[in-house]
Amino acid sequence: MDPQDEPVRSRRALLTGATAAMVTAAMVRPSAAAAAEPAAPGAAPGLIPTPRDWRPGTPQPYPDPDVVALDPRFRRYMIFNSPLQRLHTGSLWAEGPAWNGVGRYLVWSDIPADRQMRWLDDDGHVSVLRQPSGNSNGNTFDAQGRQLSAEHAGRRVVRYEPTGEVTVIADRFEGKRLNSPNDLVVHPDGGIWFTDPSFGIRGSYEGNPAESETKEAVYRVDGRSGRIEKVTDELAMPNGLCFSPDYSKLYVADTGSGQLHVWDVDGARLRRGRPFARIALPDGSRSAADGMRCDADGNLWCGARPGVAVVSPDGATIGMIRLPEICANVCFGGLKHNRLFMIASQSLYALYVGTQGAHPC
Repeated sequence: MDPQDEPVRSRRALLTGATAAMVTAAMVRPSAAAAAEPAAPGAAPGLIPTPRDWRPGTPQPYPDPDVVALDPRFRRYMIFNSPLQRLHTGSLWAEGPAWNGVGRYLVWSDIPADRQMRWLDDDGHVSVLRQPSGNSNGNTFDAQGRQLSAEHAGRRVVRYEPTGEVTVIADRFEGKRLNSPNDLVVHPDGGIWFTDPSFGIRGSYEGNPAESETKEAVYRVDGRSGRIEKVTDELAMPNGLCFSPDYSKLYVADTGSGQLHVWDVDGARLRRGRPFARIALPDGSRSAADGMRCDADGNLWCGARPGVAVVSPDGATIGMIRLPEICANVCFGGLKHNRLFMIASQSLYALYVGTQGAHPC
């Protein structure tokens, strides 16, 4: 990703869609008299988050005003006494949250800083997990608890072994180097599915400048043989991806078009690819998803303006979580897998919700 590349719309331009004034206003620490004015009865909810003091230990009102139902179906996921929390700030551009249930920690990538960070559930301690990290972006864990990461600088997908060794899962297809693997998920059959847009080779900030050798695409690596197959190159800029709860469908966000797409999963292949949804906001504008994860009911929780947008299995935007920073990716975690972790620009946010993640991370 490189915002200096004008011919192709960058994901950051699609995700932002809000003015600098909106972000500035959202991050102001208000006095008691500066509380946000309530919307007029019947008015569509706004996109600007409520001004608040994000410092640890500062109480927040219930219900949280920035968890917003756009459709009655979303209300079942709203917990009355669950506040939005900022758990950490200090990243440059954060991506790729993944929950480790055994260690009870969250890992994420700070791409420009070339490091992976770790937040511990027991006491909230944050530390550097790995540096350098190959300007890693997406992260996940396989069924054996091994971390997998998508590297921009290395232009590869890697797995970290218990011994500390690094196994290269994929770095080439048909003899040509990959672009910059972005997000990845693991199927119960051991297959590793990942997207390969060109964000990481457009400049030096999140990777290394280079010429693209292959078209942007989605790939699958066989967990047993290591064989890599291209499953689709239909999208302009494939970004986040996730499976439906039963793994029968694969959703992919196309940052190039701003649209969500879906395919039927047929073993190692995809069938019947089609547009799935465009995120619709209350002011009539559209948003675009970066990363996303599916809950147990089949809803997609997407990092998208104005924070997180929730899309139902029928493609309707049913809810949103307003954040003061651009949210790139989300994942479910916590002891009961009902805590939504949101990686947004420089910070890590969390919210307990009335559902659980469909998959381990």
